[in-house]
Amino acid sequence: MKFTPTVIAINGNPAPLSRTQRLLEHVTGAVRRRSYGATQIDLRTLPAEALLTGDPHDELIAEALKMVRDADAVVIGTPIFKSAFSGLTKLFLDLLPRDGLRGKLVLPIATGSSATHTMALDYCLGPVLNSLGARQVLSPVFAGESQVRWTQERGLELDLEIIERLGGGIDALVDLLPEPVFPLPAATPNLRVLRFDAAQHC
Repeated sequence: MKFTPTVIAINGNPAPLSRTQRLLEHVTGAVRRRSYGATQIDLRTLPAEALLTGDPHDELIAEALKMVRDADAVVIGTPIFKSAFSGLTKLFLDLLPRDGLRGKLVLPIATGSSATHTMALDYCLGPVLNSLGARQVLSPVFAGESQVRWTQERGLELDLEIIERLGGGIDALVDLLPEPVFPLPAATPNLRVLRFDAAQHC
């Protein structure tokens, strides 16, 4: 019996400490506060050669794929480059089996410089997620550069519009998940971020 339904957030932004990552941290924190499990996978820390060659047998790649396989829901976070989702995201999605998202809820979240890039979510990313057998692809959330800000003094600052969109996406995701069998303890940290360090596995 599962301890609690699990949400996996996949960060497909190749830049460290990106706006995409900050948004995913916000989402996974909110999910955990509702007594669901949430983990973030940082794709940029996976072995580059294994990603480029599509090697699902690499130890770290296999671990990440298993986490997705065991999850009840997946949040896909990606920047939009030239009207398409990131190559890093594409490399990882290509490693999933043909039905790698079967039965799972999927919430796409993207960042970019212009709102015109939102079409990439509907016409590029959405069809890929559906082709992988997603149970339901929820309405995507797009945040422009000016809508997500981070400073050491104030932390994460989001425009009201983005707060409302993210809240709606989180509500839709949680409403479709089964109730936790055993709620997470109140003392559990809001977020666990899984970053792979290949040097530790040599």
